[in-house]
Amino acid sequence: MQPIKAILFDLDDTLWPIAPVIMQAENLLFAWLQEHAPEVARRHSIDALRQKRMALLKSDPRHALDLTALRHNVLREAFEESGEELDRVERAMAVFIKARNTVAPFDDVHPVLTSLKPHVLLGSVSNGPADLEAIGMAHYFSFSIAAHSFGRGKPDPAIFHAACEQLGVAPAEAAYVGDDPALDVEGAQKAGLHGIWLDRSGTDTRRNLPGHIQPDVVCTSLHDVQSWFLERNGLARKSGAR
Repeated sequence: MQPIKAILFDLDDTLWPIAPVIMQAENLLFAWLQEHAPEVARRHSIDALRQKRMALLKSDPRHALDLTALRHNVLREAFEESGEELDRVERAMAVFIKARNTVAPFDDVHPVLTSLKPHVLLGSVSNGPADLEAIGMAHYFSFSIAAHSFGRGKPDPAIFHAACEQLGVAPAEAAYVGDDPALDVEGAQKAGLHGIWLDRSGTDTRRNLPGHIQPDVVCTSLHDVQSWFLERNGLARKSGAR
């Protein structure tokens, strides 16, 4: 059985929950708008700005590759409509981006990544705009790639292949861990990687998977991912890991 030389990770909802982060970031941004661009806040609620983003995304799906640019474009349009000074758009975005990168990793993230790092190459492949340097987690990963900088996103095989190439491994020597069955599991498998579904709900939801998607492994925590890797590579007994 071919050993695993690299493990790649999704970020949002795999290493940290993203919904509360976005909610907090949007609340902080709106509070900033109320103080520094009050006409924007008066004319556009948080929900109204969200609807504008969804409409622009629907009209031009290419924006899905860069959600930060999507948000920037909609915010600039709101400033223009409200007659507020456009030079404040960048300041407003800085407020959002800082909050967007203020995440709370799941409890298993730091211990498992710390434990895995000496044994296997670690990388990340994400469709989102998370900044691992700002978050303080870049040191875990030998290589990270995001859709907005690469120009293609999951499930396109190209983004998985680019990560493997940068890490110097064949796709068959890599595993990808993510929470989304279609983007993460199926996407990785079609690119030739092992697809690991991280189902943090802790329930037996395999039956809810689309019939054509069969993960190589189903895990409920990163500890399970670590155990699978150690056992597959014959390291479990040496490390004493469960």
